[in-house]
Amino acid sequence: MDYKKVKTETTAVTRDKHRFYEQTGNIYKSVSVLSKRANQIGLEMKEELNRKIAEFATPTDNLEEIFENREQIEIARFYEHLPKPTLISIHEFLNSQIYFRDPHEELEEEAKEQ
Repeated sequence: MDYKKVKTETTAVTRDKHRFYEQTGNIYKSVSVLSKRANQIGLEMKEELNRKIAEFATPTDNLEEIFENREQIEIARFYEHLPKPTLISIHEFLNSQIYFRDPHEELEEEAKEQ
């Protein structure tokens, strides 16, 4: 997913807590799904940022180059202005864009069928 194109809030906003119950039926499951998705997004964004910064890295860095590498500074600033992974995961969750499953529930259903 291209996180640069996600249209979500960049700051925390008040939300209706009942919308978080709709998909899971349990607020704790919803929080668990949100945290796992936010971790996935955060790792993907960090890997992408590191790849882009590595493109502009020089093998022999001296002190002046470290503080004056404008390309790396611009890339870092761009990523600072993106929405945080938690806000992106909330946006995806509330718009039903996250697939999740609970293996414990699946085992319980199989046990009931037998």
